[in-house]
Amino acid sequence: MEIEYRQPKQFLTKASGFLAYYTHTLNPYMGCQFGCQYCYVRKSPISLFSGKNWGEWVTIKQDVTHQFEKELRRAKQKGNVTIFMSSSTDPYQPLEKKHEITRHLLEVMAQAPPDFLFIQTRSPLIQRDIDILSRYPGKFIVSMTIETDREEIIRHFTPHAPSIKSRLLTLAKLKAANIPVQVAIAPVLPCTDDFAHILKPYTHQVTVDDYFMGDGSQGRRTKALGIDSIYKAIDEMSWYHPEAYQNVANMMKKTFGDGNVAISIEGFKPKN
Repeated sequence: MEIEYRQPKQFLTKASGFLAYYTHTLNPYMGCQFGCQYCYVRKSPISLFSGKNWGEWVTIKQDVTHQFEKELRRAKQKGNVTIFMSSSTDPYQPLEKKHEITRHLLEVMAQAPPDFLFIQTRSPLIQRDIDILSRYPGKFIVSMTIETDREEIIRHFTPHAPSIKSRLLTLAKLKAANIPVQVAIAPVLPCTDDFAHILKPYTHQVTVDDYFMGDGSQGRRTKALGIDSIYKAIDEMSWYHPEAYQNVANMMKKTFGDGNVAISIEGFKPKN
């Protein structure tokens, strides 16, 4: 893993595209140690212009001059501020355990909360920050990625990601601390008919998304990654299809109720 340190020009980036319902995105890091095979960021400028393999480098954004606090204050003076953390990295990738960049940003936001904060992760490390989240004074939600209930499938697509069990145990701790949570089945990966029942004890809200709706290019970015070759290798090509998500969505609606299951962008918008 190639590690660099940088004082960024800015932490807050104007949101656009899939996340246009937010005013800003917030990425504590550039690059991501998880290096998921299907990650659309592999085909984004941040990855392509780096000249490096996605998953093999991370730039740590240092806030040595309290820049984020100043940015947030200026943004709030201009109007409503809604933040999606994070759009091109996992804010709780393993490096966060040592460097605590995300924790620092949370501490700043706890003092001056944006109008809404969406935290997207697949990492159990977020439970470290339950002390901040349990007393966070603003509106927010933690969205935990759990793409399937089949651990062997996870290993084919995201070999460096945390186990499904560890993510569920983290959700249990967050829920016990009265922290608002949802599960993001994003992207939908091959799963069993028990998936919804497995998730039921850990959350009341589920969002279902796939490559064709969620990669920002109607699946073209994902196709360019050659993800179909993984589906072919594991004999699961029936799951690599624009309609495959519907079976999972219907399964979730049957267990959670229609009002608690969102499809694609609807599940990532700022909450009331």
